Amino acid sequence: MDSFAPRRVRASWQDTMATIVEYTDRKPPKNEYPRRIVSPSRSGPCCFTDMEEVGTAQQEERWVFQYRRCRKCGFTVRVILREIPDTALAAALRRTLASSFMRNVPEL
Repeated sequence: MDSFAPRRVRASWQDTMATIVEYTDRKPPKNEYPRRIVSPSRSGPCCFTDMEEVGTAQQEERWVFQYRRCRKCGFTVRVILREIPDTALAAALRRTLASSFMRNVPEL
């Protein structure tokens, strides 16, 4: 197998962030924020210009996000606003980089 070939990784339900959005075409769109939001499964042409923020920014683990919903069709997405840095990981990376480019010269 070619080591550069893209690999498909199937995420389990534990790997994904929990959401209050239920995507379905069998129910009418409904905004019951903060408990739940029923959204169509696909965006429409109206979503490009008619999205509005729902609620305030929230934090889950290392992510800050906010829901956005189309005023016309009700399509809803969770938009990641930023990632909260992992300070322990950054410190370990700094230590590794500090010694990575040092030259080991044998003593004569």
